[in-house]
Amino acid sequence: MSIWGTGATVDADSDIISKRGIGRRPITLEDEETALSNSSAISYLDRDRRLHELETRAFDCLVVGGGITGAGIAREAARRGLSVALVEADDFASGTSGRSSKLIHGGLRYLAQGDVKLVRDTARERKEVRRETPHLAEPVWMILPSSSKISHLKFSAAVTAYEKLGEVAPTERHRSWGRDELEEHEPALDRDRYAYACVYREYTTDDARLVFANLRAAVQAGAQVANRLRVESFPVEEGRICGAVAVCAWTGQKVQIRARAVVNAAGPWVTRVRDFEAPDSSRGLHLSKGIHVVLPKSILPVRNTVVLGTSDRRSTFVVPRGEVVYVGTTDTSWPGGPDYWPSITRADIDYLMAPLSDYFHTERISAEDCLATWSGLRPLLAQGNKNPTEISRRDEIWEGETGLISIAGGKLTGYRKMARSVLALLFEKLGRRPVEPAEDARLPGGDFDGDIDRMAADLSQRMEIESMVANRLVRLYGSESEEVLSGGAGPLAPGAPVLEGEVDWAIVYEEAACLEDFIYRRSRAAYYEPQWCDAILEAAARRMGGLLGWSSERERAEVESVRSRRHADLDFGVEDRRDS
Repeated sequence: MSIWGTGATVDADSDIISKRGIGRRPITLEDEETALSNSSAISYLDRDRRLHELETRAFDCLVVGGGITGAGIAREAARRGLSVALVEADDFASGTSGRSSKLIHGGLRYLAQGDVKLVRDTARERKEVRRETPHLAEPVWMILPSSSKISHLKFSAAVTAYEKLGEVAPTERHRSWGRDELEEHEPALDRDRYAYACVYREYTTDDARLVFANLRAAVQAGAQVANRLRVESFPVEEGRICGAVAVCAWTGQKVQIRARAVVNAAGPWVTRVRDFEAPDSSRGLHLSKGIHVVLPKSILPVRNTVVLGTSDRRSTFVVPRGEVVYVGTTDTSWPGGPDYWPSITRADIDYLMAPLSDYFHTERISAEDCLATWSGLRPLLAQGNKNPTEISRRDEIWEGETGLISIAGGKLTGYRKMARSVLALLFEKLGRRPVEPAEDARLPGGDFDGDIDRMAADLSQRMEIESMVANRLVRLYGSESEEVLSGGAGPLAPGAPVLEGEVDWAIVYEEAACLEDFIYRRSRAAYYEPQWCDAILEAAARRMGGLLGWSSERERAEVESVRSRRHADLDFGVEDRRDS
């Protein structure tokens, strides 16, 4: 049952939403209670109660870090009978876990490095992620173009080995395309230069949405989670960590959390968190910067994900998403410390743009064509003087002097396996036996048969919305799309595909507390609908302000903050920052 009422019609100027529309009324305390009754909501409106719960309960496990690794650990621990708390210093998915290439894949290129176990494990994990959350693990064809028959045969042999390691079903195995197939399925590719292609299955995802799905599943299993709670110390009793002291970024309130065990899953910040236990700890990270650029699909009309070779013998991806295409990623050392917004240079952009004219029938694409960018830091395990492309993507767990469990490295695709590895050590430390779940439940939004196109078509027909809007919604919210719509199906600006109900959903279910949270990490409009961002900012701020009690000055400040952020995303004239 929806928490919102219906009845009012939407703006007749909209050319996206029908005149039938679905209205909404202001959220009340009764609505909030109804929302929380579904047991997976992480509501900003309920934050005081959750902070009180964090401070007054004693937990089996405290997880530090609200990215995909921490979210996966919290979910698996709660489902197996532990009382769990999770805190994140900034916003959920604000670091690496919201800045990836947004692919669920085994890492074909790591076979060439001889990392067979990593490839096998992550290739098999793809199926499990797909089963749990089909809207966030959508099968796509990955195209490996070849300029010669010999290179095509080499690609095919590598993919065959990859598919055997990943136990790929016969119906999903790779195929070979020649000129005719490429003309039909990927006409933008230069077939005179690349007349062959090995085409195999991978999955696209939305990394931040995957984090929120896991966090909500953890809450549904009994966990308590909160963002913008920065750990500043670890109290110790009888030589063992017994919890953490965290500070609320909004109020300055100190929250003392008691826990029998603490897991450090802070990604690029894992070493800094470890320093609270043992300053200058010997195990270090090598931070690698990866950037992506977003282009209009009109100038790069790819239909599938295409793998491009680069001048330094790496690979980059071209991935279509709605009306845009994104290109990435780089893999360069970041000499500074962890950063939520690693700077992007003109050299980064030029590196990604260079192969495009070699592979596609297109006019030369330049930095001026970029609609948006994102950059993130990979927390790789330091391996001597190796450069980032040579460093293994394996994960590693270690335990500190007072019992802090830290995990670093790994890949997005392998987050469930990383969680299970941490839990094995955690249960051993606690002297407990895990309570195995009766079944592997779907993540929120994943409760459908996996046919995402059919679900989008059905949503479009039943709710009388344009197919473009329906396709966008189901790839973000899955089977919960209709609930999102019930909060308000009107566009935030005439013709915009981002809807009013998404703002309400972000606050009530996903602890959004500022405009940046909504634009960048909940709706993903900054990356997937950048051409609409300026048009929707003021309406989104007004709606958030109405629900959160903002003044008009606060609303204007929120809009200006996001506009400044978007401007910085497209400022390529700066050099990389070097944190002290």
